[in-house]
Amino acid sequence: WFQKADKNKDGRMNFKEVQRLLKMMNVDMNEDHALRLFQDADKSESGTLEGEEFVLFYKALTQRDEVLSLFQDFSEDGKKLTLLELVDFLRQEQLEDEGTEELAMELIDKYEPSETARARHVLSADGFLMYLCSPEGSIFNPRHRALWQDMSQPLCHYFISSSHNTYLIEDQIRGHSSIEGYIRALKRGCRCLEVDCWDGPNGEPVVYHGHTFTSKIPFREVVSTLGKYAFKTSDYPVILSLENHCSMEQQEVLAQQLKTILGEQLLTTTIDGRVPAQLPSPEELKHKILLKGKKIGRLEDTLDGPEDEAPDASDDDNGAEAEEERRRVKVGGSGWGAAGSIKPPNTKDKETLAQVLSDCVVYCKNVSFRGFQEARSHSRPSEISSLSEAKARKLIRDAGNEFVRHNTWQLTRIYPSGMRTDSSNYSPQEMWNVGCQIVALNFQTAGMEMDLCDGLFSQNGCCGYVLKPPFMRDEETLFNPSDPGSREGPGPVTLTIQVISGQQLPKVSNSKEGAIIDPLVRVEIHGVPADQAHQETKYIENNGFNPRWDETLQFQVHVPELALVRFVVEDYDKTSRNDFVGQFTLAFANIKPGCCHIHLLSKDGTNISPSSLFVHI
Repeated sequence: WFQKADKNKDGRMNFKEVQRLLKMMNVDMNEDHALRLFQDADKSESGTLEGEEFVLFYKALTQRDEVLSLFQDFSEDGKKLTLLELVDFLRQEQLEDEGTEELAMELIDKYEPSETARARHVLSADGFLMYLCSPEGSIFNPRHRALWQDMSQPLCHYFISSSHNTYLIEDQIRGHSSIEGYIRALKRGCRCLEVDCWDGPNGEPVVYHGHTFTSKIPFREVVSTLGKYAFKTSDYPVILSLENHCSMEQQEVLAQQLKTILGEQLLTTTIDGRVPAQLPSPEELKHKILLKGKKIGRLEDTLDGPEDEAPDASDDDNGAEAEEERRRVKVGGSGWGAAGSIKPPNTKDKETLAQVLSDCVVYCKNVSFRGFQEARSHSRPSEISSLSEAKARKLIRDAGNEFVRHNTWQLTRIYPSGMRTDSSNYSPQEMWNVGCQIVALNFQTAGMEMDLCDGLFSQNGCCGYVLKPPFMRDEETLFNPSDPGSREGPGPVTLTIQVISGQQLPKVSNSKEGAIIDPLVRVEIHGVPADQAHQETKYIENNGFNPRWDETLQFQVHVPELALVRFVVEDYDKTSRNDFVGQFTLAFANIKPGCCHIHLLSKDGTNISPSSLFVHI
């Protein structure tokens, strides 16, 4: 390799050439760490590495003692793993039970760099490390990355990736509204988007956060973007949650734009022309966009022909959020009622709904929530209520099991409190614990809450739908998240995590020149209240390149089907808050046991390779 990259054949290479060589060799590295090792290996201090020095440098960059000792535990001669030795490793350490010989052959073919070793069906230490750093050697069960769940159950049996005020890419008051918000959310697998419509100039409705100083975008642009990006990441249905503040004239424009721009994609009638006894499945609604909004009369009336019934004045989902805003505007709280120029919204708008817009709402008719009994007495699966996070919390406290049962047959949407004007988020976990499907988060705000959201929806082909566990799909279920014993199934599971080492952790942004981090690892369990827990390792001083912790953390998990596990690396600081370095979150159900790497993500969920943790589960 060295000779291949030594362009001018002088037998030496500077740092730039070395970086190029590492790229050719497919060795991922962090520039800061590589430069430090380059300088250590440059014994002659010439600013270049000669053949022998390069070998030293390469070993320092790639050698992993903890992986080598694992390799030697299974290798008789310490130099290679025979096919049978690799099979032993896969069975004993990785707990692989079926098709282990085929798997071992595949891994050798895929990851062994030496052709002679491949021909002899053996794995060298280099090949073994390459396997452990690959997707097959990652903590995330590769079988769960692809679409692996049953997609033929009613919509209400899935958790659905959902965004709040999707058009905002900053805060809720002065922030910028942008088409970019929709594109980003859809690319992330989001399946429920929100749009707030208001009368705009020249008879063209606009989208923005009413009664605030956020900028405006034409509704038509939002719909075109939706048509273009809706099914790029996932084939499964998109729900467009419409908050409608438009006059009758502009509502007709809304309906016309939805129909002409989306065409066949817009669902305008039930899939079989009959009144549904239950919601259709994601499979049956593939490539369809469903409008969620107010509707005149009941679904059965629309199917038999139009009715002259006015919309339920109270069927008002805008009601909930708009009501909250009205109250705030009156008291001049939270910084914008006081601005003087802002009028509270017109309360009359709820009695007037254009028939053409109403007809576009099929399976997601907004209704006010009047209690679980009331909902059960009408038993209409195509109705949906929206609850603020505070109201949802109260119901979780007072009627956890009823809430779970309600969500087995009807959809519920949760939205952030209107006080979160900075676009902060609430934890979606407590809402998922009672089976709420549409838990709307501010996708533009990075942090633990969005990590949980990305963590849950990174499985199942990132399609935006995750099937709820069986005890949350059964209408007679006794499950209540506050009493883990109420779930049918085996008792608690013990999760043991040996945090072994870290690799090439990045410097903390805006840290001082030459500062080296003091990393520690925190493991958090998010789940039912009894499972919420976290533990951390000690910190390692001044080592972001290859810190070794060798510490074991242990957790009891009562309801593993609902648990998410979040690994966080922080830079310890004794005088102030620790700085965030990287994280990785996944559902407990997607964890693959054994020795594996955790490939860390940045604050906003993007990959920061080659930064990783090496753990044993």
